[in-house]
Amino acid sequence: MPIDHPSTYPSTRLPLFARNVVSTSHPLAAQAGLRMLLRGGNAVDAAIAAAAALTITEPVSNGLGSDAFCILWDGQQLHGLNASGPAPMAWTPGYFHHRYGADALTPPKRGLDSVTVPGAVAGWVALSERFGQLPFADLMQPAIELAERGYAVPVVVRQKWALATPELQSLPGFADAFLPWGRAPQVGELFKFPSAAKGLRAIAETRGEAFYRGPIAQALARFASEHGGALTEADLAAYRPEWVAPIGQDHKGHTLHEIPPNGQGIAALVALGILSNFDLTSMKVDSIEAQHLQIEAMKLAFADVYRFVAEPGAMGVTTEQMLDPAYLRERAKLIDMKQAQDFGAGNPAKGGTVYLSAADERGMMVSFIQSNYMGFGSGAVEPQFGISLQNRGHGFNLSAGPGRNTANLVAPGKRPFHTIVPAFLTKDGQPVMSFGVMGANMQPQGHVQTLVRLLDHGQSLQAACDAPRWRFDAGLHINVESAMDPAVVQGLTDLGHQTRSINDPYQDFGAGQFIWRLGDPGAEGYVAASDPRRDGAAVGY
Repeated sequence: MPIDHPSTYPSTRLPLFARNVVSTSHPLAAQAGLRMLLRGGNAVDAAIAAAAALTITEPVSNGLGSDAFCILWDGQQLHGLNASGPAPMAWTPGYFHHRYGADALTPPKRGLDSVTVPGAVAGWVALSERFGQLPFADLMQPAIELAERGYAVPVVVRQKWALATPELQSLPGFADAFLPWGRAPQVGELFKFPSAAKGLRAIAETRGEAFYRGPIAQALARFASEHGGALTEADLAAYRPEWVAPIGQDHKGHTLHEIPPNGQGIAALVALGILSNFDLTSMKVDSIEAQHLQIEAMKLAFADVYRFVAEPGAMGVTTEQMLDPAYLRERAKLIDMKQAQDFGAGNPAKGGTVYLSAADERGMMVSFIQSNYMGFGSGAVEPQFGISLQNRGHGFNLSAGPGRNTANLVAPGKRPFHTIVPAFLTKDGQPVMSFGVMGANMQPQGHVQTLVRLLDHGQSLQAACDAPRWRFDAGLHINVESAMDPAVVQGLTDLGHQTRSINDPYQDFGAGQFIWRLGDPGAEGYVAASDPRRDGAAVGY
């Protein structure tokens, strides 16, 4: 990757060079992580502090009731953490059909019946216990200060806040927590979250025990019961995050690593495996043929992911079968370079999110993501401790009809199909880049588009970050950023893609943070790029 190659795309962002780096979607959260590094903490300490701060500074995307995933390099090897929570033990298809009718296909989008056990806080604790250096309570302090003293609401956060308010304002606890003015905030207004400060203090003082087996758990169970939900103290007490081995796919001498299912990270690996059967390097970086090929590979990947991926124990195929090179070669043959297609799933058995990254001079690198899912998630906020709850339960299926993912059928204690996925890149077994992007199914698409630019076309990190993106929706539908060359957009349309130009990159094309290791982290350090689609920043020293 050329370091000094300038970005030719519209952007005012410049990369950061430092030996210790924290890169997040909000500058105050990045500063929270940097405080931990300056105190002698490591990249894990920085990541946890930044993650906690983001629950306050970006409540439109995550909260104390989020789920989370992490891939980290500890200096010697990669580790993966799945901190997504399972369904309450009362959840069955019959539970939802009784409440919402026999024709209901998924749990509801909002409210307490969309809430699975929140996993993020347990994930913070697990990371701290295994890899952290500073006391856990210290990591919560910046977030507590932000919640108590408040912060001025920035532009992008305000935009999403205002868009979500009409749908969510009547849900339990939402208005008291997020509409203290009786409306969404204006840019620059001071937002305080005192109930979340109380929750963070309880989490800090008990190393998370209060959340799962203490007063917060009691309050959450009581809140759920009062508003028709099924979450219980027993559901919370039984939860433990899971350490997992990341899965990978080789491409251009590097290996992309993702968290295995129940997440959708495997979609990026499938798409890269398909693309490895083509000579992308011979194509111009922003050409019609290069974009068309990536779109079609991504569509093939999603066709399989949406059909087969779920909780691993429920899947009818294995990740190894989905990533089998011979199978992906056959899938690659389905691509027609002269025509867009609507692909179905193959048969491999025959063969509202925040992302952050941190790295330190001792070589530890952390790729971390947490989310409430659809913006503010369920829209329900437990009032005593300010727990804004995710709506991951909406990702389950309730029926086993034709073409539906029967492996993702709701069941007691089962984790749903998950969209948030951190990523990590290695070369010859050594760390190269911790990175990720945000935005539902945009995440694996962003992973692929960024890596193709870096590895196949040799673009710089900031250029790959700045470049206009496309986003596959469904069928032949794709959205393209308004900055994309009109001739390329027209060329894709001529191939049969149903294109729609969008002038709202935050809502449709994700945003990401990227940290690339330059060499010896104690000497050369890292280069970090922060996506222009968000209010974020990379900080370091």
